[in-house]
Amino acid sequence: MIEKDTNLIPDQRREKLMRLLRRDTVLSVAQLTELLGVSHMTVRRDIVVLEREGRAYSVPGGVRHASSMREEPTFATKAGTERLEKVAIAQRAESLLHDDMTIYLDAGTTTGALTPAIRERRGITVITNDCVIVDDLTGSTNVDVIHVGGRLDHTNRSTVGRLAAQTLRQLNSDLAFISTSSWDLSRGVTTPAEAKVEVKLAALDGASESVLLATSTKFGTFGMYDVVPLRRFDRIITDDRLQAAAADGIRDLGVELDLAHAATTDDAPGIAVAQAGESLRL
Repeated sequence: MIEKDTNLIPDQRREKLMRLLRRDTVLSVAQLTELLGVSHMTVRRDIVVLEREGRAYSVPGGVRHASSMREEPTFATKAGTERLEKVAIAQRAESLLHDDMTIYLDAGTTTGALTPAIRERRGITVITNDCVIVDDLTGSTNVDVIHVGGRLDHTNRSTVGRLAAQTLRQLNSDLAFISTSSWDLSRGVTTPAEAKVEVKLAALDGASESVLLATSTKFGTFGMYDVVPLRRFDRIITDDRLQAAAADGIRDLGVELDLAHAATTDDAPGIAVAQAGESLRL
């Protein structure tokens, strides 16, 4: 039993809340009200502060500690999830494309959602380490495609490691679209796969501008290896399910944040289904 102390100042109370989260990982507002001996409103205000600082993440009815990702999801796993969110994010990213530019597309199903828009452009050069993106653009003779090579990651259908990074260091791009399976305020972009780090860093170093494309469900998770802090990006595009406090925390970093609304069958019957159908390979 944890002793309650209603005389704590706000900072002390939030530190106590964090100690409770480190012990239990997820706690409801009702549990925290009882454990801390304060009102529901006080607990909810504390959660907003902690989320804005990137220290905790709200869930329906409560709050959780940042969760660790032990391994990257496979391509097949990623391809079958959050299709509408990925389409919505890609549609926002399309506005950054124009003819006769060079872009880097990081390996990922969210970045891969951009290929239909790229096929409509003229004179675009696409640099990528993603084998599926190369396949999707094969036959689009108006698009110049450079695959960076390197060691094949079979489960993610992409190339990684030193050789891929070495190629990227010889190339410059106008814009790099970076993907991630784990990101949060305090750690930035991370990955459980060490071989991906050098590739992402090389792509970022060679880009005039960089944009992170990631769904909100990946926010509040982290992998073993740091890549870059969120302030390294010029813009972040995610879906509008990102919590308001987290969005405020990102904006506090000076990063432009774009929240894309994912269509549903309730918003536009038939349209959402069609969009998902067009993106079955995402």
